[in-house]
Amino acid sequence: MAKLKGNIGLVTAYAHLMGGSLGRLVLSLGYFVCVANALSLADFGRFATASATGVVLSRIAAFGFVSPLYRVATGRPRLVGVYTAGFLAALLASLPLVALVAAGFYAVFFQGEMSILAFAAIVAAEVLCWRVLEVVCIVNNGLGRFGRAAILAISGSAVRTLAALAFALFSDHSLIAWASAYLLANALAMLGAILFFYPRIRLRFAPSLYLARWRDSVSVASAEIIFYLQSELDKLLVLSLGGPHIAGLYAILMRLVDLTAIPVRAFNTMLVQKLMKAPQTLASWRLRVSLEAGIAAVSIAGLAFLGGFLAIFPTALGDNVADAAPLVLLALLVPAFRNLVEFQSELLYARGKTTVRALILALVGVIKAGLLALLLGHFDDRGTAWIAGMNGLFAALWLVSAVATYTAFDWHGRGRPAAPVTPAPQPGE
Repeated sequence: MAKLKGNIGLVTAYAHLMGGSLGRLVLSLGYFVCVANALSLADFGRFATASATGVVLSRIAAFGFVSPLYRVATGRPRLVGVYTAGFLAALLASLPLVALVAAGFYAVFFQGEMSILAFAAIVAAEVLCWRVLEVVCIVNNGLGRFGRAAILAISGSAVRTLAALAFALFSDHSLIAWASAYLLANALAMLGAILFFYPRIRLRFAPSLYLARWRDSVSVASAEIIFYLQSELDKLLVLSLGGPHIAGLYAILMRLVDLTAIPVRAFNTMLVQKLMKAPQTLASWRLRVSLEAGIAAVSIAGLAFLGGFLAIFPTALGDNVADAAPLVLLALLVPAFRNLVEFQSELLYARGKTTVRALILALVGVIKAGLLALLLGHFDDRGTAWIAGMNGLFAALWLVSAVATYTAFDWHGRGRPAAPVTPAPQPGE
């Protein structure tokens, strides 16, 4: 009976996560259509690249302290108030570094492409607003409140979609106007998340406990920075080497690829929590291969559906998206390999191998940058041939990631079995 209840609870939790993911999928598509068509293709490329930069910088914010907060929410929920105070302190302490790195990105990639005010607004929306909303979701998931997390994910996406719709209907369609609206929408979504979805807690500052977690925080922050840098580096390279028009086409294509990852991430969340509590869950190679095959199949099917739909109705998502419609099916395998690299990274996080995770992601990022530069430099017809070449590029990244990940995943040192990575009690806890 207990096992039956546990299975029912697992199915219910996954249904909540999938509900949130599907809701976000629909809203994200509406948001994407409004922004991609309201902005010029070149401005959309600039916005997408600045937003990707903000996502990378958001992983510097709080120096990765969201990881101890999540682990505590999963394993020792009575300490959420203590670790929330630590997260807020780390967030404030990290902001000068975030600003310094943002200034460097602007000077290298964006100066002359967009105003510093537009860039600052987009980065602030990602670093200060959307990242805090994500943390609220993460804490709710850690506490097992998957329904609340799903509602928050949907409502946050809804606010951004409404802002995009208002921008498309009532603005002058300039990049600075959208950057301002984007910041306002994300700020409203963040405030709603804090007021209505964060658990009611009493903040208590305990520096001695935080020091015991600093290594986990820094290693997780490093891994996430590297993960998102290698994930978003392509947009920066395309903007630098191909110009804003090609960057706009590429941003549209990769946004469609990103949509295939939304349902997969719900599964990743459940699996990570399972592995944190029961490390032997993926001991079977048959199960590993089955999971990877399933993720690949779902990812390819998602992009095939989008590509097929756009092949029949190329203007269904707007004129700007129609320019990228013929390219979608050329990148059919990209979402499978891209989502599998993310899946493998999550496995190492669940096992607590955050330093190795960072090293593997750094290796993947370096290889990706080199191969992408070769593709951009080799093909003159950048609208078609180099997009097809992305399939081979991401296949190579998946192969490198898979070999390194599963080697590290199975290594426990001196034959010891893997141990759960939910936080062990620390002195004073």
